[in-house]
Amino acid sequence: MSEKTFILGKDAALEESIQKFQQKLTALNFNIEEVSWLNPVPNVWSVHIRDKDCPLCFSNGKGATKKAALASALGEYFERLSTNYFFADFYLGKNIANDDFVHYPNEKWFSITDENTLPEGLLNEELLNYYDPNQELTPDLLIDLQSGNDERGIVAMPYVQQSTQETVYIPQSIIANLYVSNGMSAGNSKYEARVQGLSEIFERYVKNKIIAEAISLPLIPEEVLSRYPSIQASIQKLEEEGFPILAYDASLGGQYPVICVILINPSNGTCFASFGAHPNFQVALERTVTELLQGRNLKDLDVFTAPSFNNEDVADLANLETHFIDSSGLISWDLFKQETDFEFTDWNFSAPSTQQEYENLMAIFQTEQKEVYIMDYQHLDVYACRVIVPSMSEIYPVDDLIYANNNMGMDWREIILDLPHFHHDKETYQELLDELDAQNIDDLTRVREFIGIVAPRQSGWSTLRIGELKSMLYLAINDLENALEWANWTLNINTSVFTETRKNYYRCLINSITLFADKQRSPQEYLMIFEKMYGKETTNQVWQILQGANPFYDLQADDEYLIHFKEHQQLLNAYEKLQKAKRENWQ
Repeated sequence: MSEKTFILGKDAALEESIQKFQQKLTALNFNIEEVSWLNPVPNVWSVHIRDKDCPLCFSNGKGATKKAALASALGEYFERLSTNYFFADFYLGKNIANDDFVHYPNEKWFSITDENTLPEGLLNEELLNYYDPNQELTPDLLIDLQSGNDERGIVAMPYVQQSTQETVYIPQSIIANLYVSNGMSAGNSKYEARVQGLSEIFERYVKNKIIAEAISLPLIPEEVLSRYPSIQASIQKLEEEGFPILAYDASLGGQYPVICVILINPSNGTCFASFGAHPNFQVALERTVTELLQGRNLKDLDVFTAPSFNNEDVADLANLETHFIDSSGLISWDLFKQETDFEFTDWNFSAPSTQQEYENLMAIFQTEQKEVYIMDYQHLDVYACRVIVPSMSEIYPVDDLIYANNNMGMDWREIILDLPHFHHDKETYQELLDELDAQNIDDLTRVREFIGIVAPRQSGWSTLRIGELKSMLYLAINDLENALEWANWTLNINTSVFTETRKNYYRCLINSITLFADKQRSPQEYLMIFEKMYGKETTNQVWQILQGANPFYDLQADDEYLIHFKEHQQLLNAYEKLQKAKRENWQ
């Protein structure tokens, strides 16, 4: 390997990183393909990569060059493999739930001896007070979605509190519910990974603060931008294409290593705010500009929203969550005010080594009196880490543990998967309807997410929501009035995501229920026109349902082993490759 390309912030040449990451993925039996490349403006590249055998395992990379983007995507892939993030939203099945370990060999299980009291040894006093200020957190809320194994107890991970170097056991359920992907990173060295993880936390924390508080930012002066001609070239090309660019110092007066770049789309009156962070000003700026166009061509820049003068809407938690997911949420007009809330600061937190940069970033947390907890991973022979900073790095509010816990569907999984067997048990179906209402489960909830499964492609499971499930259950008990109400709801809510076949089925169902409920009309009189309108097969299927046949349309039955769910099995196969690596390489 003769050519070597070094870029700021990285402890190895791009060529070395790419070769190392690719060789290790091959050794782990992951079959990676580069699916799409984009280079919409000079010095802005992005790539999407995935596992051919399990497309749910994918990552995106961005950079100023093609090699930088590929190294970024491979690094993110290892970050998500090392931290198990690819599998965080899914039930791993009974076999893994009862294996010698579910997540990592150094996990610790805490038996539940009292259903109202958390087991001794979980968290520390400070974290207990933070996550459970009103003593409402019960053990059942800390059962992890992936194992769903309440008999085994609460599984927790060993995090090192950086101020004391003490190990603290944080429940996997808290990590998955509140922090999602924030603070995860992989790198060429321990400190390169940690710098990236800490930078990401600053980026998202400052982004939320600026958006929620409608802070007006200072523009980066032209003489500062002119230091970075390659970044200027990217900005210039965007402006030539009709997208004015505003580059802001988002450090809040030099406190944080954060940049904000806003793309304006005058053709539809919208804008898009991109944020980036790194101890080095140039790296942060470059990341922010490349983030603008990660996975997007210039024709994809018309999907954002207009700025708003309603700062309450801008500060709403749902809007901030939208910014976390795809940055398409509202921002305030006040961000652009001439009179800024902070002066421009020509900040610099960089240092000769990534270890020193890590220490510089940690000093910011110490100034803020924030505790930092880190779990390092090396079982894939790549440095990776997950960083948690309570009260700073949460993506979702702490009370989601009580009111929107991702394990809420755990007790429903086996029941829902069995429904398509259709047992003609009206009493049980009525009880399920009553329980759905009693638990106040949101009708819009996607059932596959609720119970943690990978839905078979093109099946009813992929779009099934709780509201649609109610329509099916009402059909099962022959309550046509409520079945019609929820069938109408289903078609209205899902028109944009249903296949043409499913839309046709629901149109037929809605009109058939109306016909069958009308005592003045004989359905047989209308059979010909229904068959012409909806097709013989669909009409026959719907009319049989209305006479007592299986109403769980296009749903494959299964149990908690999910052997009939091919895509879920692909995910479990990918996870078994990781489990094997952990057993062989854990230190």
